[in-house]
Amino acid sequence: MITKPDRKLNREKRHMRIRRSLVGTTSRPRLCIYRSNKHIYAQIVDDSLATTLVCASTLDPELKGKVDKPWDCDSAKSVGALVAKRAKDKGITAVVFDRGGYIYHGRIAAVAEGARESGLDF
Repeated sequence: MITKPDRKLNREKRHMRIRRSLVGTTSRPRLCIYRSNKHIYAQIVDDSLATTLVCASTLDPELKGKVDKPWDCDSAKSVGALVAKRAKDKGITAVVFDRGGYIYHGRIAAVAEGARESGLDF
């Protein structure tokens, strides 16, 4: 019997493979992305302290009124800009980008582009 590949399991395997070499430190925390069908989430994590320093998503009250469709690239770009603005307020200028096992394309690339345009370095 041939089974269909489990897409979620394959993504999690890719994420773990990437995470072996990708570590967020206090001086350069990790910007990690999670993408659902309807929303996109971004958070900046310090792995040495195991704490989330900054987070943003399409569900934030700041973006909820501005975004028409939370699942498109424009809203993902605004999430990237918002997380970068919050990071700058906390004094974070450089991060390590963790794409979460997703292909660097579409909404994931839009988050990265929005964060870079707002001043985050990665």
